Amino acid sequence: MDQRLEKVDQRRQDVQLLREVLSGDPYELVAQRWGLSRSAVDRRVKCLAIQLTQVVGVAGLQQSGAACVKRLRTHREAILQALEHFEPAEVRPQREARVLAPDEIDLGARRVRGRSARSMHDLALYHLSFATGLRPLEVARLTVGDYLLEDGSVRRESRVRAEVAINGKERPLFFIHRRLDEALGAYLEERIRAGHGLGAAEHWRGLDPHGPLFLGAEGEVYPITPNGGEGQNRTVCRPLLEIYRKIFRQADIPGLCTQSARLTLMARMYERGADEDQVGLVLGIADRSAVREQLPRPRPELAKVLEELA
Repeated sequence: MDQRLEKVDQRRQDVQLLREVLSGDPYELVAQRWGLSRSAVDRRVKCLAIQLTQVVGVAGLQQSGAACVKRLRTHREAILQALEHFEPAEVRPQREARVLAPDEIDLGARRVRGRSARSMHDLALYHLSFATGLRPLEVARLTVGDYLLEDGSVRRESRVRAEVAINGKERPLFFIHRRLDEALGAYLEERIRAGHGLGAAEHWRGLDPHGPLFLGAEGEVYPITPNGGEGQNRTVCRPLLEIYRKIFRQADIPGLCTQSARLTLMARMYERGADEDQVGLVLGIADRSAVREQLPRPRPELAKVLEELA
């Protein structure tokens, strides 16, 4: 099938997914019906809803509200009316995020360091995104023990525990990033000097291993609150989301957001020989198709593949 027609068919499917979610069907049921993962349905429905607010306009619904399924269902009639004036072929990718070059990442880090009132805290969060691809909610759930061993050294091969992961599935987590070590180490030293989240002095650098890895300016825990409709059991850490937005504004790099960091990590893994399964495992993406949708694996030129075989 022609690629353009294939994309139009997918966009029409997105419209149907949105209609079914608006009718009240849970994401899990819609996903099962279409043979997709829940995360794929979630992503495609919200992406289409955002595009609807941009291309047609939805009465009473702003672009920021289109990412919340509860608000989508509240504005069900307005969205259905907007769909009547919407052609699937009009859909354009909503991703402003892009792969960043190493010098851009370094420039952003220098700006964050110079502009932030909590430079080590914010710089550690900045590098953590590029080093691990963790989402803000997962970052809020990390503990000191996820990062440190009892002797105070860095836990190079850790795990995104099931209770940390957004999808509830454990996956590998690697802390093998020099700039992250430097920034996070400096931040933890600040915490110790301020007396925030302390434990036994002789273990875990004197910090409570069960306490959050990141704390607020006064040592407070970042609150995680419910998000979504009844029975959805979804949560969000709004303070950390706002902090990440502020950090990305301070970095002042076009297209920089959490998704940019994840795409950049994906690109780096591809460059080093990782396949789609490995990328998906690290980033918590179950479907190979979802990995390809976010960032297709680059294909080498045939001449280069066969260069030394003649």
